Amino acid sequence: MKQRTIKEMVRTTGVGVHSGTKVELTLRPAPPDTGIVFSRVDLKPPVVFPVGPMEIGDTRMATVMIRDGARVSTIEHLLSACAGLGIDNLYIDVTAEEIPIMDGSASSFVYLLQQAGLAEQEAPKKFIRILKPVEVREGEGAREKWARLVPHEGFKLDFFIEFNHPAVDGTAQRALVDFGEQSYIQAVARARTFGFMQDVEMLRGIGLARGGSLENAIVMDEYRILNPDGLRYDDEFVRHKILDAIGDLYVIGHPLICAYEAHKSGHALNNLLLRELLKRPDAYEIVTYDSAEKAPPSYARQMEQEWSYN
Repeated sequence: MKQRTIKEMVRTTGVGVHSGTKVELTLRPAPPDTGIVFSRVDLKPPVVFPVGPMEIGDTRMATVMIRDGARVSTIEHLLSACAGLGIDNLYIDVTAEEIPIMDGSASSFVYLLQQAGLAEQEAPKKFIRILKPVEVREGEGAREKWARLVPHEGFKLDFFIEFNHPAVDGTAQRALVDFGEQSYIQAVARARTFGFMQDVEMLRGIGLARGGSLENAIVMDEYRILNPDGLRYDDEFVRHKILDAIGDLYVIGHPLICAYEAHKSGHALNNLLLRELLKRPDAYEIVTYDSAEKAPPSYARQMEQEWSYN
């Protein structure tokens, strides 16, 4: 199994969900072993952000990289799409401090990457295999949250949410996505971010949610969903949390071979989980595979489907 990038450069424009700023996004092919690298090309000189767990400097409502006083915010949906399509190496140029929100899911980024085409490279794809359980927790009782990585020959995510809101409670609050059986594009990519009207004023007061709308989020008042078309999945809320987690975990730079289990986790706890993993060199190993047949079934399946060339 080899590393991959995109065949050609692609561009799009959009608005940042938190900043409300118009931003141009450019994706460019990158050489083997580059990883995923963001650049703020609107700054002089440009500030370059190689993706990594220690580069994350803010996790309020989004995953944010900070370097030399510059920020690149809301990277999780684009990274989730890169993970879903098996992209190892990519240059991402942005003209503002936030990745555009598009429709609030990862599907626009999946489409953009597919438009660019996928290209195999002459270097082995590196995976991080979890050998021992790694867990982080915070809070107690009803406020307890946790996330863990446990050994598993594949990649699956099991997530539980609790928001004590009638619209959310009326849907499934737990979801399990196993990529040995399910498709990222079909089961995860279209799940949108969500927010509550009663939080909007508070968020805007701290400079967040300025670009949020019914076009790029599921929005709820105190009782119901305000979007006229309703939900895309019966359990779209928890599926979006899985979409976020896939992006947050891909900050580590390689696909994970493990099961991820989470109870009310979010960007902050997901990043703490990666940092805890890196402190435990006995808990993981980096592996490569000579062929898809030798790889875990979930990645062999993705090679045939999501990761196929176009």
